Amino acid sequence: MKKVIVLSVVTSGLVLASGYKIPEQSVSSMGLAAAYTANANGADASYYNPAAMSFMDDKSFISGGLSYIHLPPAKFSSNAGATYSGKSETEDILAPNIHFVSKAYGDFRWGVSLTAPAGLSKRWESAYQKASAQEFTLKILELNPTLAYKVSDNFSVGVGARMVYTQGVVKSDAADTGTPLSRDMEGDDISFGYNIALHYKPTDDINLAATYRSNVSLKPEGDATLGFMGSYNTYGASVEIPLPAALVLAASKTWGDLTVELNYERTYWSKYKDLDFNYDQDIGPLAPYFDAPKPKNWKDTDAFRIGATYKVNEKLTAMAGFAIDETPAPDATLGFELPDSDSKIYTLGVKYKMSDALTVGAAFLYLDKDTRTLEAGANTNGVLAYGGEFSGSGAYITTLGVEYEF
Repeated sequence: MKKVIVLSVVTSGLVLASGYKIPEQSVSSMGLAAAYTANANGADASYYNPAAMSFMDDKSFISGGLSYIHLPPAKFSSNAGATYSGKSETEDILAPNIHFVSKAYGDFRWGVSLTAPAGLSKRWESAYQKASAQEFTLKILELNPTLAYKVSDNFSVGVGARMVYTQGVVKSDAADTGTPLSRDMEGDDISFGYNIALHYKPTDDINLAATYRSNVSLKPEGDATLGFMGSYNTYGASVEIPLPAALVLAASKTWGDLTVELNYERTYWSKYKDLDFNYDQDIGPLAPYFDAPKPKNWKDTDAFRIGATYKVNEKLTAMAGFAIDETPAPDATLGFELPDSDSKIYTLGVKYKMSDALTVGAAFLYLDKDTRTLEAGANTNGVLAYGGEFSGSGAYITTLGVEYEF
């Protein structure tokens, strides 16, 4: 298979949360709008809060889930008229997750998670949109082994290693606009980072937690096939782009059968200042189109989450969540590869205990993206300079999962 550079697919595929993150990586986190850090209590604690593993029952836990993600078309209505307007293709995607937490070994406990924490896809077939974003598809898998140490009866620390595999495709074709330029790229990369967690239980019914997931610098390299005037050439190429650091502060409180958690999340998108490609040779007249650094100047963002878990009876547990998430992309650098906007997230979920060891669950998420208006001149990215309106973006996600204790 031809191996080619990932380009800006890694920084542009996702429309599920701010930027290109997917914070919901299990049935419980999906049902709670990712307000699942202080009250993480299953195998997925290995991912959301490894320090919480210290306070789980002394047995092993494993869980697995599959999410079906439906992305409706994003629509762009240009101030310059229908010729410059268009809509993206519908996307349907499957994303897996697997989590494991070991039994206790003295004051230590270990876990591991396999997740898809970012990515997805955006495709356009309308002329002026596919000139820069005919296809941006991203797949990211993260293997996250973790370790917890119980410092005292009410305090624990956790650490983990992030091993991130990235695979992506990016295509563009400006022929329909009268400009004979195209690109066709694929590629992959393995990069590394870390995560840390603190968990404190001042009382049996209150949990306080802080987690930090480091930035991972994705550095895909390979070949880039560029087309100009019907001539195609392949070049060695590389680029560096961030999977940004994130800090979560969380608190949960239990009243009988009801537990409520509040989360504040800060994502450090300001690491993403520009998109700059390097080639192994001079690409000549193509340099102004493919080699000039693209400013991004993203900003750090805040997300606020609330989740409620209610134990209906010994077998049935219900969940609901809500979140508000900011976009990191300023008007000046917005592009068709990621027509992002501020969002609101609504979730529901249930878990049913089939036996003492086996639990099944399902959760649903609706992501409502705000309509985003660009004033003329606010953006110089092709036809976006005329101004216009992005609408219709959002997502519907259904997650099914199984948990087992032994």
